[in-house]
Amino acid sequence: MTILTAYTHAEQPDPIVGKWKTIDDRSGYSRADVEVKKNPNGTYTGIIIETRAIPGRPKMEICEQCPGALKGKPFIGLPFVYDFKQNPNNPYEYIQGHVLDPISGKVYQAKAKINASGKHLTLRGYVGISVVGRSVTWIKYQ
Repeated sequence: MTILTAYTHAEQPDPIVGKWKTIDDRSGYSRADVEVKKNPNGTYTGIIIETRAIPGRPKMEICEQCPGALKGKPFIGLPFVYDFKQNPNNPYEYIQGHVLDPISGKVYQAKAKINASGKHLTLRGYVGISVVGRSVTWIKYQ
């Protein structure tokens, strides 16, 4: 029984891996879809796989404000969340990550938490301490 339990646990996929619909916290609209993958070094990265225009604003296609080598790159394929590590004490929490706000070009420290159903992810970007920051919600595609 112990062997079966260990095998079953090892076969469960990481809850953060997959495709997510982002929801803009200010407008309430979905601006993009993101695919999160686990890297060989055990960290997680999310890349933009689709963008949408929101009412009253044009669809953004090029990251004009991005820093360094990302400046002028297309949003599709842009790695805008990266370096997340799964919290060893909580498999639904991801810590020590970074998030790039492609609109402002600023990079923030970040953490993420998935709800118990695995269908909603709350991503919090912050400066210094997480109290000084902003949260957005993503919805997982099934």
